[in-house]
Amino acid sequence: MNRRKPTMADVARHAGVSLKTVSRVVNQEPHVRASLQQRVQAAITALGYRRNEAAARLARGATMLTLGLVMENISNEFYSRLAAAVEEAAAGHEALVVFGSYEESPDKERMLIESMYARGVDSLIVVPSAADHSWLAEHASLTTVFVDRVPQGLDAADVVLLDDVRGARTATEHLLAHGHRRIALISDDEGLSSVHDRATGYRKALGAAGVTAEESLVVRGVFEPGRVAYEVIRLLDLPSPPTAFFATNNRAAIGILQALRERPERPAYVGFDDFALAGVFNPGVTVVRYDVSRLARNAVELLLNPSPAPRRVKVPVELLARGSGERPP
Repeated sequence: MNRRKPTMADVARHAGVSLKTVSRVVNQEPHVRASLQQRVQAAITALGYRRNEAAARLARGATMLTLGLVMENISNEFYSRLAAAVEEAAAGHEALVVFGSYEESPDKERMLIESMYARGVDSLIVVPSAADHSWLAEHASLTTVFVDRVPQGLDAADVVLLDDVRGARTATEHLLAHGHRRIALISDDEGLSSVHDRATGYRKALGAAGVTAEESLVVRGVFEPGRVAYEVIRLLDLPSPPTAFFATNNRAAIGILQALRERPERPAYVGFDDFALAGVFNPGVTVVRYDVSRLARNAVELLLNPSPAPRRVKVPVELLARGSGERPP
């Protein structure tokens, strides 16, 4: 989401004043006539000019850049790992990271982004919600990279994604290879591109194997492990229950574990996203995993090397078999 940023020279031409006058207004120097201030401010608003904070810092003898990170919920292990990885990647470029969680609220997401913009972060990494993000075009001068999901409503954006379709297809094919034909899908909000792509990979694997994707075995829009556990128990109580589950995120995998504590059935299950205790359970949780540090490094590199053309980077994933996905029907 990058276009040529307006400069102070552009503001000066638009306002019909000297470059020095623009500089004095931007830097809030005293003794500038009110009429000139108004003309310069009007030009700044019309052009969407934003002061280059990095250059201003360099002029003061400072060198540290500030990157903003806006994500869904820091309490989720995926986001805490991502935040740590972004901090590590940014530190290699002497950059500071400030972050905020919007807790599944698009309104709070917008407030955080606009607040960071107003406070002068140099660039921004966003894990977008499922809401429309066309309003971000107003802030096109702020270099922004989206991670994990494609933002809705923006035609041109830099995005770093996981290979979600391939990962979900691999997970489902793994269950099919172990004899399962009734495979349930536990899914988040399919308005999110990552969740949509994982559901697509699941359906592609079933279709290639000649297995009908039964709508009765698909659960959508569940976020919390307790809700997932309820849905898993409901599915296991069907006259023809699933013999395997594919969970599209780590919270769903944890919900499956919660449900099975009180059940005699031992279905197979695979989760998308590794988590800290996945290898501790017996059997361990088979997962689709990836290098979150690579996800962060790619995002930071795109931020620090902006391009006028939108870029899309895809991070590979792999299946790690630990036992839960290898159970027979």
